[in-house]
Amino acid sequence: MSRADVTASIEEVAGRLGPLVRRDAPLGQRTTYRVGGPAALLATCLDQAGLEAVAGAVDASGVPTLVLGRGSNLLVADRGFPGLVVSLAGAFEAVDVTSSRPTVVAGGAVALPALARQCAAAGLTGFEWAVGVPGSLGGAVRMNAGGHGSDMAATLLDAEVVDLIAGSARTVSVAELALGYRTSAVGPGQIVVRARIGLAEGDATAAKAEIDGIVRWRREHQPGGQNAGSVFTNPPGDSAGRLVDLAGGRGLRMGTARISEKHANFIQAHEGGRAADVLALIRVARRLVHEHGGVTLHPELRLAGFEEEELAGVVGEVPR
Repeated sequence: MSRADVTASIEEVAGRLGPLVRRDAPLGQRTTYRVGGPAALLATCLDQAGLEAVAGAVDASGVPTLVLGRGSNLLVADRGFPGLVVSLAGAFEAVDVTSSRPTVVAGGAVALPALARQCAAAGLTGFEWAVGVPGSLGGAVRMNAGGHGSDMAATLLDAEVVDLIAGSARTVSVAELALGYRTSAVGPGQIVVRARIGLAEGDATAAKAEIDGIVRWRREHQPGGQNAGSVFTNPPGDSAGRLVDLAGGRGLRMGTARISEKHANFIQAHEGGRAADVLALIRVARRLVHEHGGVTLHPELRLAGFEEEELAGVVGEVPR
């Protein structure tokens, strides 16, 4: 789609949705990196009616669309995202841990740490690991988030997915979701609005103790501040952080970004920093690891608003 066509589609969506969208809405500040520019349009859907209106506008206009969860796995270009960003809130933050226990039903906008604590308090076990993942449930399904020996695939039963482009909604089984290591069949124009997870009856005190232990471990071993967690997926049988460290990347700085001294698979962004610096550091870390041991690392991050040429060396092959 040409820039003129993108501009026309943005204006069409703005005209269709009116007060449902904001123009030039801060986007980078809605991510855990807290860098990057605005969204041309932002729609926050509070209920099914609002989501249906947004889906209709996307279908009619063909506007570039980005689904935003809690921004914990996203790097936005400094120029921002030239299209419509769709976020869930309101009715999509509901959690039901009682009516069909040990099955839990929760909205796509629910924060994973809050859901993990709510399940544990109800004496439901198997989701404690999620307390350390600062994303939304919908985003966790989309990327099969995981940690501490488990992931979404271990407990997910099914998810309700809305296709913003086709304007359709359906419940998708865990088999159809094809969950793999940080991947799923959920496409970029689709949004997870609800999910069911199957847990086990257990002891609330023991579950809380496990959660406290996970929180303690993460504070001791992972940096805080402005980052988006793991930058690269782990190669089979190895650790991306170990490889970056061995290649000399730990503590490396480029402009307003730095590879963490505490964990080499984390990149820290400075307050008021630039997404371009984070991207450049990703490119350098990949090159160092490839030159050191011949391993090609792949970003776990979602990258939004960047031009194709900017992503050279960041995704795909590592230039020699």
